[in-house]
Amino acid sequence: PNEDSTALKEEGNSLFKAGDMHGAVCCYTKALKLSDSKAESAVLYRNRSACYLKQEEYSKAEADASKALDTDPGDVKARFRRAQAFQKLCRLDQAFLDAQRCAQLEPKNKAFQDLLRQLGAQIQQKSVQLNSTDARVQQMFSLLLDASAKDSDRQKAAQNLVVLSREDAGAEQIFRNDGVKLIQKLLQSKQEDVVLSALRTLVGLCTGHQSRTMAIVNELGMEQLCAVMGSVASAVSLAACHLLQVMFEALTEGMKKEIRGKDEAILPEPSKELRSMLRHLLEIMPASKVSGLGRDSAINLLVKQVPRKSLKNPDNSLTLWVIDQGLKKILEVAGTVPELSEGPPLTDNSHMSCSVLLSKLYDDLKCDTERETFNKLCEEYVQQHFSRHGITGKLRAIQTVSVLLQGPSDVGNRTLEMSGMMDAVISLCASEDVTHQQVAVETLIHAAGKAKRASFITANGVALLKDLYKKSENDRIRVRALVGLCKLGSAGGTDFSMKQFAEGSTLKLAKQCRKWLCNESLPPTSRRWSVEGLAYLTFDADVKEDLVEDKNALVAMFELAKSEDKTVLFAVGSTLVNCTNSYDVEKPDPQMVELAKYAKQHVPEEHPKDAPSYVEKRLMKLLEAGVVSALVCMVKQESPALTDACRDCIARVFLALVERQEDRGTVVAQGGGKALIPLASDNTDGGKIKAAQALAKITITSNPEIAFPGERIYEMVRPLVSLLSLECTLLQNFEALMALTNLAGISERLRQKIIKEKAVPKIEGYMFEEHDLVRASATECMCNLVLSTEVQELYLATGNDRLKLLVLYSGEEDERLRKAAAGTLAMLTAEQPELCTRIPGTTTHWLEIIQSLLLCEISDLRHRGVVIVQNMMQAEKSLAETLMESEALEILSVLAKGGEGTPEPVSKIAQNCLDKAVEYNIIMNREGREKGKGTEP
Repeated sequence: PNEDSTALKEEGNSLFKAGDMHGAVCCYTKALKLSDSKAESAVLYRNRSACYLKQEEYSKAEADASKALDTDPGDVKARFRRAQAFQKLCRLDQAFLDAQRCAQLEPKNKAFQDLLRQLGAQIQQKSVQLNSTDARVQQMFSLLLDASAKDSDRQKAAQNLVVLSREDAGAEQIFRNDGVKLIQKLLQSKQEDVVLSALRTLVGLCTGHQSRTMAIVNELGMEQLCAVMGSVASAVSLAACHLLQVMFEALTEGMKKEIRGKDEAILPEPSKELRSMLRHLLEIMPASKVSGLGRDSAINLLVKQVPRKSLKNPDNSLTLWVIDQGLKKILEVAGTVPELSEGPPLTDNSHMSCSVLLSKLYDDLKCDTERETFNKLCEEYVQQHFSRHGITGKLRAIQTVSVLLQGPSDVGNRTLEMSGMMDAVISLCASEDVTHQQVAVETLIHAAGKAKRASFITANGVALLKDLYKKSENDRIRVRALVGLCKLGSAGGTDFSMKQFAEGSTLKLAKQCRKWLCNESLPPTSRRWSVEGLAYLTFDADVKEDLVEDKNALVAMFELAKSEDKTVLFAVGSTLVNCTNSYDVEKPDPQMVELAKYAKQHVPEEHPKDAPSYVEKRLMKLLEAGVVSALVCMVKQESPALTDACRDCIARVFLALVERQEDRGTVVAQGGGKALIPLASDNTDGGKIKAAQALAKITITSNPEIAFPGERIYEMVRPLVSLLSLECTLLQNFEALMALTNLAGISERLRQKIIKEKAVPKIEGYMFEEHDLVRASATECMCNLVLSTEVQELYLATGNDRLKLLVLYSGEEDERLRKAAAGTLAMLTAEQPELCTRIPGTTTHWLEIIQSLLLCEISDLRHRGVVIVQNMMQAEKSLAETLMESEALEILSVLAKGGEGTPEPVSKIAQNCLDKAVEYNIIMNREGREKGKGTEP
């Protein structure tokens, strides 16, 4: 390493000429640290600026050129570089001034004149565009605000406005023309489509742009946006929710980036606007004017925005602030019993969403003091209503406990243990009023699932629930009591011999559940409970068999899964996991089983109808009944009810459905492939792997370009690469390798994506795997990847055994591995002739290996062999000499004659090899070949 700056500069210059920009930058940077003369530094900055231009680092190029010009304003090279950088940075006016100066200093320089012309045209075009869009924006707004205009004209204007808002220049235009004030007027319109286009325009303005979002929050005010979200029209409410989601993202993303927004100015922290948005969402909770749907949207936004995305981030101040400012407001929703008049309007999803929100907030707390505060606030709220006179207060308290038990169950258990609470629940179970009874029974059921209370409830609750199930006049109560019994009775899980129910009663209960499920006169919420019952009862294989035979019940269950009520998702998911046996089975250790029998302990048993042949038939029945479209619909839900546990269930069921090759086409045709992609990135750890494996199975057997059209195919790469890990099974590794082989054979862009996802070292690792199939499939994958120059460069690098491995594998027993290795070798030696000269150095057996390829019975291997020989002979005369002095000459002569069992391409290439040898004067024509034959021992 040279310690003086001049030598470093020279080294940088030669690296620059050789095209090594990264190396050149390093040299110039070192030289700058050592340089003590201003003039020399200026030259170094100018040179480094040229490197940055080549590397497309335009901001750095501009900065360096400017530093050079500070020392010497007459440096025309530096000025030209700065002009180029300004042009790329879209700072056209500055670029024009620099280019003009260059042209004045050197009027004859063609490059300067060309750049000047180019910039002139670009500036002209930009100003024309600006003027015309300004006029267009004003015209659009005046049309939209003119009540007498034709509807079709207004719709067109609305459409144009939305399109314009999505482009940076257009968005600036809307702002310049006082657009936010005008949008505010549009939001007050009585026409739904006008309001919708105003909301969509705002989405365009805010997406990914922090400063504009802050301006809009301040100018429109959250009052108005929340009022629009609280609208009764569902399309408007959902569009407003989407807008707020976009605004939150723009504000929070901006806090992470070094430069916020697309503009250079450093902006104030958006925490004031964030808090204002959150405060309004919390105020929506108890507001009686807001529609149920608007309230659900607000809960959903809080779920997404408040808790930390990753627990690695230590800052949970937003959660603490929400608990402090709004926990009691959220509990107002939890405690509302929709059938009673007091409290805000709810939908079927509100309680479940509320449980999810409370859970997320509680899980985001970091220490016992924070959790204690949360508990205290909940206990205060419950106590305050429980001690009120009259029944409504008690019901509100019990309903709150019920929602807490479904959410942060520790908190729920504590409120359930408050004095008098459990007695009130049990006495209300016997109430004359169905609404009161329903609230109490549901609370009892939610308590039953939580281990802490389960034993107490088993003792007191079973008799009570049986009584309700047998004697109640009302199906709504009976279906809930039944679920309570199922929940308490299914403690044995999938273990057939542990059932707490009397023989045969499970089937009776399940039959009743299916009857209710198909009974359209029952309210959907009650029918949902019958699916909850099946989720417990389908642990029993006889119940699974009955359910899949009942097509009406399956269709009814799938319809519920697609309905507005999302709280049913987990129950449907669990039922399907049970029917397809896609749960994890703990196989007991045989020795332990013997010991257990000996000690007269309980041994888990498997039901005969859980055998694979039964499961396969059940899968076919589910496919016929339309399970795929139901799952696809479930994945699309933007609802807090679609928890990770639900996603995990759906991924398991999909994996079971693509087990049989012949069913994969059906799954893809009904949208299963598309649905699996988000499941592979947003799920539990196990769920991600299950979804990725399902994607791998589809990619192996169907044409990936049809199964995953357009951009979707690129989203497949990451999940597949995630299966190349030691945590996964060898089967998952193997399937991922096969799938990646298919993708790598499609296009360079896909190969680049695979390389970018850091798959190559992993694939190389599997080329050493003990298992034949895995090793061969990794080598096949490599065979397709060597079409990329980056991968070829790995083989060109010295000091590794990559090439040696391919040569050795080309001589292995395993046919599949041998084909893959020889194929890779044939491709590499064609693309990079330099590698041919390295083959003799890899192993002393290289010649034998190549000869055995030429002599091979399998014509594919023979073909690869002659291609390798041809590439080696073309690469270097000395290689050709070595080959012709060996038995290869003899074999090639036979192959060149063609005839029995030698395909035409092989004999043609063999002839090419001989011709090359003649051209090198290594053998003589015709006679040469005869001579070769004559020397046979």
